[in-house]
Amino acid sequence: MNAHNREWSQHPLLHSRRGEFLGTPIHALTMQETLSIADEAMANGRPLHHIVVNVSKLVNMRKNDELREDVISADIINVDGKGVLWGARLFGHSLPERVTGIDVMTNLFRLCEERGYRPFLLGAERDVLDAVLRRLGAVHPRLSVAGAQDGYFREDQEAAIVDAINASGADCLFVAMPTPRKERFLKKYRKELKPNFVMGVGGSFDVYGGKVARAPKIVQAMGLEWLFRVAQEPKRLWRRYYETNTTYAALLWQEFWGCRSRR
Repeated sequence: MNAHNREWSQHPLLHSRRGEFLGTPIHALTMQETLSIADEAMANGRPLHHIVVNVSKLVNMRKNDELREDVISADIINVDGKGVLWGARLFGHSLPERVTGIDVMTNLFRLCEERGYRPFLLGAERDVLDAVLRRLGAVHPRLSVAGAQDGYFREDQEAAIVDAINASGADCLFVAMPTPRKERFLKKYRKELKPNFVMGVGGSFDVYGGKVARAPKIVQAMGLEWLFRVAQEPKRLWRRYYETNTTYAALLWQEFWGCRSRR
C-alpha cells in the first residue's frame, strides 16, 4: 500500500464505512458522499482510484488475479449491482443505496463543469467516443475536456498515450476498456498517471454515447438490468449472465451456511 492509499484508508468517511462482503471490500456510501470524496481528491491533488463492484465482478475476480488486485487495491469501492446490494444487506451490511458506475461518471461530468475540472476520456470505439464528446458538448457546454483517445491501440503505443494523458493536464481519467485489459493498463501505469481521480467505467461510454440502451428505471429498480442487456444481445450475453448469476447464488448459499456454522 503506497502513501496515498494509506491516507485514503484513514479518511474518516472511508474508514468508518468500509466493510467486506464475500471476501471483497466495499464502502457503504451514498452517491453524494462518493462525489464529495472525488471532489476532494481533485481539489487537493490527492490520487484516488475508484471502482464499482457488481455480481459479474464479484464472481470473475475469483478467477482473475489482476481483476481482484484492481478491486482490493482501490481507494473507494462502491456497490453497483442490485444483486450485490441485496446480498450484502441480507448478511447485515448497512448499505444506504446502489451507486452505479455510469451514474458516478455522469455526475462527475456535471461536477467537472461546475468546478472547472478537466476530464480525459480513454477507451471505446472512435465513433462511440465522438458521440460521447458531442453529447458532452450539448449537455455540458462549459465543460473543458482535456483529451480523448479511443481504446483501439497497440501495447507499444501505451507509453505515448500515458504521456499524452499527463501532458493534457487532466484532473480525472475515465477508462472505458473491457476487463482484463483495463485492469492491466491501470496496474501497469497507475503510478505514472497524473490525473488525481481515476475510474474504470467499462461500457459506460457505449451507453452515454447511445450505442447501447440503458434499462428503464423501473427495470433498474427491480434488479433486472442484466435481463434487459441479454434481451438486446442474447447470443453474446445469455451464457455469461447465466454462469455469473448461478455462481453468485452458490456463493450466497455458501455464505449462509458458513454464517450458520460460525454461530
